[in-house]
Amino acid sequence: MFGIEIDEFEPGKMFNLERSIENLPLILEGVPYTVLVALAGMILGLVLGFFLALARSSTMLWLQLPARFYISFMRGTPILVYLFVIYFGFPAVGIEINAVAAAVLGFGTNSAAYVAEIIRSSLSSVDEGQWESSQALGFSYWKTLQRIIVPQATRIAIPPLANVFLDLLKATSLAAMITVPEILNKAQMAAGRTVDSMTMYITAALVYWGLTLIFSLFQNYLEKRYNRYI
Repeated sequence: MFGIEIDEFEPGKMFNLERSIENLPLILEGVPYTVLVALAGMILGLVLGFFLALARSSTMLWLQLPARFYISFMRGTPILVYLFVIYFGFPAVGIEINAVAAAVLGFGTNSAAYVAEIIRSSLSSVDEGQWESSQALGFSYWKTLQRIIVPQATRIAIPPLANVFLDLLKATSLAAMITVPEILNKAQMAAGRTVDSMTMYITAALVYWGLTLIFSLFQNYLEKRYNRYI
């Protein structure tokens, strides 16, 4: 009905351990690019997302409405389409961006929409009395944010922000579509060289899994560190 034919299953055809080990160094060459794009994109997303969150929470419509539009647009736009617009579309209007920079810009500005909502909800979860007490002590708006509100909101925001980063780390595989030499791109090269796509893509999946485990441990460390001050 669906045009699917299943031959006799042979484990060796699905995953060849020896071939995987032989090509692992090539695939690992993509790890620095994967981590670079993910980290740089997350940093950009955090900075932009923080100010978007403040604008989104503002009572001034000229700040709130553009922030709402941006967040809605980015959350409703496939990241791959956005990467194509930046890498292939911008040169048409005279803006040349290399593949890595395009990936960082694409993932950073896209993730900022999700980060903004997390930060906004974390900031709003801090008791209103904290603002009132700070104002009574003569603290300015920015000083209150820096010393009182943000430290408390950070503990609340860490788990969802870490999840955004892990999703971003896995989503960097899409950067292969704009020629960034990250893990999936290297796996595609290995697949073309060995004519064994299944083994190479499974190997790439295991490498991504290893990276997410490492960063999950770091997430646990951060959560325990900030929970000490509850």
